[in-house]
Amino acid sequence: MSDGTAARDGAEWELLTLRGLAMTDETAAEFHGTLVIHRVGSAEPVEDVRVRVKRSALEEVAAQLQRLLQRSTRYRRS
Repeated sequence: MSDGTAARDGAEWELLTLRGLAMTDETAAEFHGTLVIHRVGSAEPVEDVRVRVKRSALEEVAAQLQRLLQRSTRYRRS
């Protein structure tokens, strides 16, 4: 794991997946999981970053992804 300096030095990261996303309580107001990332152009291994995400942030990301996928001609649903 890095100490966070690469994120501050302008490094570009590739998001590989979000693993194990699960609710932290019965209200589903917050979720936790692991971001699996890799520094672009690096021979170093993949890093796992534990994250905690508010429901509102997930809803915003979901809406943004839906808009992007709807505009994408390659992944357009019939």
